[in-house]
Amino acid sequence: MSFFCFVAFGQADDCALGVGNKDTETIKAIFQLSEEQIEKMDTWIVELQSQSREIEDQMGLLLDSHPQSTEADLINLANKYSRYKDELVQISVEYDQKLLGVFNDKQYAYYVSLCKEAKRKPLIPAPEEEEEE
Repeated sequence: MSFFCFVAFGQADDCALGVGNKDTETIKAIFQLSEEQIEKMDTWIVELQSQSREIEDQMGLLLDSHPQSTEADLINLANKYSRYKDELVQISVEYDQKLLGVFNDKQYAYYVSLCKEAKRKPLIPAPEEEEEE
């Protein structure tokens, strides 16, 4: 299976799943997600896409409005842009951790074994959120 093509998303050494990326179907198949897990992941993908879109809009505004006439302007622009990119990566990792938080022991153990095989550091699962009644 092609798990390793998306493992490296996120920080350089992190073993990220890439929730919300084009490999969502691969995640479902490799980890044999239950219907409940798929529903949660689908909800989180919508949230992730919304948050990402907001940041990407801010990045576009930055590029359109930031002065770029001097080297100092360009360095300043690059630093601000880099912070937005880091924020996108952090949000993605948080949603990966949410999904890992609903993995059962067998699924998480398999994830850890794949990470070790890819020489990546497994992410820590987020605690499962309590359902509102």
